[in-house]
Amino acid sequence: MPELRRDPVTGRWVIINTDNPRQPSEYKVEPQPKKSVKCAFCYGNEKMTPPEITAYGVEKREKNSPGWTLRVVPNKFPAMQIEGNLDKAGIGLFDMMKGVGAHEVIIETPDHNSEIPDRDEKQIRELLWSYRDRSLDLRKDKRFKYILIFKNYGFSAGASLDHPHSQLIAMPFVPKRVMGEIEGSVKYFGYRERCVYCDMIRQEAEEKDLTVSENKHFLSFTPFASRFPYETCIIPKEHFSDFTNINDEIIGDLAYILKDTLTRIRKVLKDPSYNYILHSAPLDDPERDDFHWHIEIMPRLTKVAGFEWGTGFYINPTPPELAAKTLREA
Repeated sequence: MPELRRDPVTGRWVIINTDNPRQPSEYKVEPQPKKSVKCAFCYGNEKMTPPEITAYGVEKREKNSPGWTLRVVPNKFPAMQIEGNLDKAGIGLFDMMKGVGAHEVIIETPDHNSEIPDRDEKQIRELLWSYRDRSLDLRKDKRFKYILIFKNYGFSAGASLDHPHSQLIAMPFVPKRVMGEIEGSVKYFGYRERCVYCDMIRQEAEEKDLTVSENKHFLSFTPFASRFPYETCIIPKEHFSDFTNINDEIIGDLAYILKDTLTRIRKVLKDPSYNYILHSAPLDDPERDDFHWHIEIMPRLTKVAGFEWGTGFYINPTPPELAAKTLREA
């Protein structure tokens, strides 16, 4: 009989197939498309993007020219635009405001074919520093309440360009998904006076059933109520609510475990498309005892259909314990 599992943070229920769990070979993974020949993100094509915001690499390099190792530019087709005022208004029972925000693209490397599993630790650290640096800069704008950092890899995960890149969107509100996590964390903390994520880390330290990989400062694990097969979460073992608190002491461990986890997913599932999302605390309340920043990695192996849309439930064909064991042994 399938199991119904409740997420301890959001309260969301998930149906887990424990009778006939699906194995990695049973998932149909779409092959990644052939890489583009002409790419706006490659060396020599810097003029094809909007003017860069910042770049890492050669010192005293001329802006918008080769010599960079990582480059940040505004999105050419932004979901939100940085100019203007919010102009909040009510229209009867409806609320409305202008689509003010920031939408940036982090071009992770000049190498068109180098994804995170292919890079060395120094390159991945640079990517993580760019996430922190852009977050610290954008949080100075008091119009913004939340910064979401995410990566879409593969066409079925929503990647419209195949050159390795991440995206950042600064918003004038806290997204509903994040608010659900915060509200659940607040409720748990109010009852137990402990962080729910810290409790999960402590429990996993004893049981190890969901552990994919770990090092001194970080844990990679499959959530007990995983919505998707092989969904994985990376979380700092020490309590941090704000991602921008990463420092020289821990960033190497984060770079290692991010690469290690994505490499295992690539190997076990034959290079699937995936999304990863970084959830940190809201900008107006970054230091919280009840929330814990984390990265969610979701391979795109199944499709959300009518049942999921109609109920808010998810059906996961592979128990997270089996997924963790398979990834751990890869």
